[in-house]
Amino acid sequence: MAKFTLHKKVGAARLGTFSTVHGDIQTPVFMNVGTSAAVKGGISTEDLKEIRCQVELSNTYHLHVRPGEDVIYQLGGIHKFFNWQKPVLTDSGGFQVFSLSQLRNIKEEGVTFASHFDGARIFMGPEESMQIQSKIASTIAMAFDECCVSTAEKSYIGKSIRRTTRWLDRCVKEMARLNSLEETINRDQLLFGINQGGIYADLRVEHMKQINEFDLPGYAIGGLAVGESADEMYRIIEAVEPYMLPDRPRYLMGVGTPINILEAVDRGVDFFDCVMPSRNARHGNVFTHEGLLNLNNNKFKLDALPIDPHCDCKVCKTYSRAYIRHLFKARELLAMRLCVYHNLYFYNKLMEDIREAIANDTWESFKKDAVERFSRRV
Repeated sequence: MAKFTLHKKVGAARLGTFSTVHGDIQTPVFMNVGTSAAVKGGISTEDLKEIRCQVELSNTYHLHVRPGEDVIYQLGGIHKFFNWQKPVLTDSGGFQVFSLSQLRNIKEEGVTFASHFDGARIFMGPEESMQIQSKIASTIAMAFDECCVSTAEKSYIGKSIRRTTRWLDRCVKEMARLNSLEETINRDQLLFGINQGGIYADLRVEHMKQINEFDLPGYAIGGLAVGESADEMYRIIEAVEPYMLPDRPRYLMGVGTPINILEAVDRGVDFFDCVMPSRNARHGNVFTHEGLLNLNNNKFKLDALPIDPHCDCKVCKTYSRAYIRHLFKARELLAMRLCVYHNLYFYNKLMEDIREAIANDTWESFKKDAVERFSRRV
């Protein structure tokens, strides 16, 4: 059975361990996003080990479309499929339903939408999402929810959160059924509920109270970082956090920049994920201890320094800014791979530094200094 152990708090910032069937997760943690069981940019499972990734996140919708959950099931589940023994979290497909808003039809039973791949009609409801995630056999499955535009009409979001609660009830029942089956690969699969409510603090609190009743192993704050300002996001986290169960991990979905992470940790969040570090890297935008850097700029043409002189990843130990800039200009795939590797190493090392700062009672000064540095552009 999963267990979250809270070791220490500094203000609202938390240091903890989440124990799962696939190993312990030290929190706060950043989950590296491998949408289709691979991080875009040529990052291998061995690379994930080297950059000290604790949790890999894969996408239920994308794996359902290709190669299909039955293929993954027949090959022994996602851990065997891409040779990764540590925890894996799968999202529910709910965000993809949100992003395919022009191609969907939401009803109480679930959502019918068109595949972005070939236009095929797909139906997904709570039961279908749980069945797909069970066959994938991830460590943590996310509940199927409706992810609204955060600034949508309050009356609509009010109806939406009540439907998401009813869907959560169906997810809980279906996962219990699936975990009882002899043929299920991971019968210890965990279910995290998702808090919704847009930018309306009262709806967020109402929904958090509703989903707490399910006594789940963990909870997420969803539907943020989709158009609202950073200050609005922080306001919602502050409103919801006092109502989140203190002995369960808190996951802020789809966030974010290093500054977003620092601010959210300071407000009591434990889990993060975002495609931004890998996506930015594929275009030459890299994170350093002194701020953001765009390797495509002409000023780096003769720069013999590594991406980040303060970073000890193998890319920074081996290659210069000038060389990686050359790779981008020559359209060599190695450019993307090196930058994605660096950015993900940078994020995982940042989380290690955050955990160390909380443990050593230096969190407040560490956060202040880091926010100032990460606000710069090199």
